[in-house]
Amino acid sequence: MACLLKLRPCISVYSGTLACDAGPTALRNVGSAPRPAPQLRRGSDLSNRLSGGDWPNAAHELLYILALSSRHNSTIQASHTGAMKVVISGAGLGGLACAVACKKEGISVHILERTKKLSEVGAGIQIPPNGSKVACRLGYFEALTEHGIMLDHLDYCRYSSGNILLRRDQDWLQKSFGSPWMVIHRADYHKVLWGRSKELGVELSLGAETVHVDFNTTEVILKSNEKISADVIIGADGLWSMTRDSILECRSPPTATGDLAYRVTISAEQIESLNDASVSELCSQSGVKTWLGPRSHCVFYPLKHGSEFNIVLLVPDNLEHGVKRAEGDVDEMRALFEGWDERLSKMLSLVKSVEKWKLCHHEELACWSKNSVTVLGDACHPTLPYQAQGAAMAVEDGAVLGRLLGLLKTSTKDASTLQERIPGVLKLYEEL
Repeated sequence: MACLLKLRPCISVYSGTLACDAGPTALRNVGSAPRPAPQLRRGSDLSNRLSGGDWPNAAHELLYILALSSRHNSTIQASHTGAMKVVISGAGLGGLACAVACKKEGISVHILERTKKLSEVGAGIQIPPNGSKVACRLGYFEALTEHGIMLDHLDYCRYSSGNILLRRDQDWLQKSFGSPWMVIHRADYHKVLWGRSKELGVELSLGAETVHVDFNTTEVILKSNEKISADVIIGADGLWSMTRDSILECRSPPTATGDLAYRVTISAEQIESLNDASVSELCSQSGVKTWLGPRSHCVFYPLKHGSEFNIVLLVPDNLEHGVKRAEGDVDEMRALFEGWDERLSKMLSLVKSVEKWKLCHHEELACWSKNSVTVLGDACHPTLPYQAQGAAMAVEDGAVLGRLLGLLKTSTKDASTLQERIPGVLKLYEEL
């Protein structure tokens, strides 16, 4: 214990490197029989400090946890210099954030993306403070500000009149969470993350569909029959995750929630064509407006520096069983929001076509790691879009995974010990 207290972790937030000076006494495992590592749930003090600014003390505790959880009795030294490799299945927002986090720790990263073209489906997306904190930590926040909009406020309004029921301004958000709230086009968010990944040297294979995971050899088998091995495999393959199915050893499809979303984008030119002062004033604001109504609500905010506007309308699901996405009926959509705020009705009058998306979720998992394989984001804890947390939690997962693996790499002296400790670190990741 005494040598643990001599550790002086010194972490550069921007370089992502860890230098541990243990003095003349090296850090040793405590006793021959390891004690169980502390149980750290999401939202715990250590978890909050990992996603915040208290890296040195959090790192100290994590190194201590690694020491306690190790079953190897030799000295731990920050001297493992062999190449550690991570394979990530899926090049969505969470997968790319994880790739960036791992590369910043000096870990080799290979992303396998099943589609033949790197692109994102969708329109607007919110980046709440926990997401923007990760962007700052991983070095792509400034790129986000070039494409996104920093919010002045969040408004929650009465559906019929549009009267504001609650406003949270940027000062309140900053004081409460310590980081700004942003909105951005999903394609731009994806472009920023891929740009940062390329900058750091992440390897990407397109048209590489994973069909099987071998937990004994830590390999993924592609549809082409190619095998790719790694020290760690991370499934960032979304709500319909094949990696999750492999971990659970059964098919685990998501289930319908009973809600669906209409997704609409409107151009600034269309707004101008209304020649309506109240709508123009609404569209001049850098804020998110949410109308709250009976069994429905609507979210509205600007995109692309005010050249586009995103509207998401959430209503009870009437899609057929098994249909995830379909073309919607514009008249049906307008009828569902008849009698709502006149400004919303006027904007909906501009819509020429619309898509309906079935909202699905998944039951809570008892575990989401097996051996040296784990999953992140929607693959393990999908959320509905009502709190703008799906992508934010996915990039948080990626950032924490990268940091934990980096701490493991720099505090382990040889490859065999590294392999022994990976499953324990992935279980720790589950507990954060």
